[in-house]
Amino acid sequence: MRRVAAAVVAIGVIAGLSGCATPGSDRPSVYVTTNILGDVVSEIAGDHLDVVTLMAPGADPHSFELSAQQAAGMRAADLVVANGLGLEEGLAQHVDAAADEGVEILLAGDHVDVLEYADGAGPDPHFWTDPTQMTLVVEALAPALAELAGDGADDVRAAAGAYRAELSDLDDEMATALGAVPDEHRALVTNHHVFGYLADRYDVALLGAAIPGGTTLAAPSPADLQELVDAIDRAGVRTIFAESSSPDRLVQVLADEADREVAVVELITESLAAPGEPGDTYLGMMRVNTTRIADGLSP
Repeated sequence: MRRVAAAVVAIGVIAGLSGCATPGSDRPSVYVTTNILGDVVSEIAGDHLDVVTLMAPGADPHSFELSAQQAAGMRAADLVVANGLGLEEGLAQHVDAAADEGVEILLAGDHVDVLEYADGAGPDPHFWTDPTQMTLVVEALAPALAELAGDGADDVRAAAGAYRAELSDLDDEMATALGAVPDEHRALVTNHHVFGYLADRYDVALLGAAIPGGTTLAAPSPADLQELVDAIDRAGVRTIFAESSSPDRLVQVLADEADREVAVVELITESLAAPGEPGDTYLGMMRVNTTRIADGLSP
């Protein structure tokens, strides 16, 4: 399934960049906003559907915008899959426009157990940091994709079942790795609020983030940074984490201001890595991050 799915992802990324589905294909088209969801959809769809992933690897979903061709493709799609919950801030109007054209819309955020940001900034869209939440999304995707797949419906349902099993294995791996970190060291400091679902699932404390709220488009105040520095000092944190989709300058400032030896470790969070690099799939991304977090927090 991986070889076929990888080919579909590659086709999807190319098609997404040009705003059209596979040329000459008579297969139903599924447009997916983020590359994390695009990878999951492609794994389930196999070669029965044209999966068009709009967001390129390394892009920031909060600031990502579509071309006119891509927007037109969405409006002509058979299905649009989006994260929702305010993640794709530049794409919301295009998702609404597709819905107005009668396109079926599946919002992943409608199918998860939504958490609120700790600072009251609203619903947290980063559910994928908990693979059990992604399982709920797969359960919602499976019937929608199977219906589109026609004669390939049984293959799609089987692929969804296999992927749910992989998510269960991932959950077990993450629980084991993070559970091995002593309680007093199991605390995350990042440059952006991403790990609320991971923290809730695996009993990890969130000390804070350099960027307040849920969007990378915001900026921290001096008071925000000082509060986080104080938390780092109180907890004796020795590693803080920066996202691949956001510059680590703020996190490096925090490391300097904490007046202690603090390492900065990069995580792959809101966008997959480039094809061929570690973290270029959802499952791979989660495993890379789990290893880096567990290693970074372990005494």
